[in-house]
Amino acid sequence: MKSLRLILTNANYFGPSWVFASLNILFGTWAIYIPQVKEGLAIDNSQLGFAIFFLSLGVFTVFPFASGWINSIGVGKATFYGVLLSCAAAMLPLLAPSYYTLMGALFLFGASNGFTDIAMNTLVTEVEKKDQVKFMSASHGFFSLGGVLAGIGSFLIGPIGNPVLHMGLAVALVLAVNLVFYTKYVGVTAELLASEGFSLKLFKPLLLLGLISFLAMGSEGAIVDWSGLYLKEISIAPEALWGAGFLGFQVTMTLGRFLGDGVSEQLGSVKMIMVGTVFALVGYGLVLSENTYLAIAGFALSGLGFSVMIPEVFRIGGNVKGVDSSKGIAFIAGTGYAGFLCAPPILGFLAETSSLKTSFVVLFFCAVFILAITAVLKKKETRR
Repeated sequence: MKSLRLILTNANYFGPSWVFASLNILFGTWAIYIPQVKEGLAIDNSQLGFAIFFLSLGVFTVFPFASGWINSIGVGKATFYGVLLSCAAAMLPLLAPSYYTLMGALFLFGASNGFTDIAMNTLVTEVEKKDQVKFMSASHGFFSLGGVLAGIGSFLIGPIGNPVLHMGLAVALVLAVNLVFYTKYVGVTAELLASEGFSLKLFKPLLLLGLISFLAMGSEGAIVDWSGLYLKEISIAPEALWGAGFLGFQVTMTLGRFLGDGVSEQLGSVKMIMVGTVFALVGYGLVLSENTYLAIAGFALSGLGFSVMIPEVFRIGGNVKGVDSSKGIAFIAGTGYAGFLCAPPILGFLAETSSLKTSFVVLFFCAVFILAITAVLKKKETRR
């Protein structure tokens, strides 16, 4: 909580952290309208999953080029330009008149978000080095906070009655706050260092951590994308509650990220992941009950579990013996985004050929697999 106080009392740190919140306000507002977009374009679950694949593909496509662009522009300017691009692109999916334009719109939205994601993480890293402070974890907490704000905004679906207007209000909020604080970070530039290429020798020690990242990020993305549709089609929830699962997930993700560092100091990283996985499994059990209120509670409990997984995997990966920390984290991030890329079309296919509930059964067993991997890691840790 020390880093949270730092952010809330110093505009130099609040500005970059608000960019994290901004990205998820925009993405979360899109996510709560997924059921309406599906219905409005008369597409099935498989088609929806393939369209969402293009959002992830946009993120993944920009990754190889983003670093060079950011260094060329300057990380502070790149972050602010990324916010502007994301705000513009956020309007496109809800304006798409057809299935194919939806795919193109989601690709652009994903690409702009991916660029901004890399820029803002680089920005916080550079500010941390410059000022000798630590607020990266709390900044990721602000990302989850953005999801909470978007989830709260889901209660405006009925009163506003217009998805484009709703997204326009979200964009206005994001821009208004960024225009107040962007001067605090726009002048920051990244320190350029010579670096070696990625080595395949890193694959073996990081394989298990990469698998956890792949499964965890894929599962997180699946819950964000499909929780509203699950509540609508499987739990038969009233329209006012379609966004409640997403909101509960984001609230507990936020709390877990703000509080996780202190708990991790007591338990250790591997045990922390194991405890988080157990929470996720219990949450999935409640979701699979199909009861609306139990399912909402289940999404919230799963959020608490998943909140600690990626930060702890990054923490372990950055301290693998003999492996440069940046390379370890880069490998884990890459496998994680691969999971985020693969999950939507796979789950969409399962939802269409079987049922949406089957997709969540698969997610349950993915969490079981994560638990098995952590048991192996714990055994290796004990042997040292």
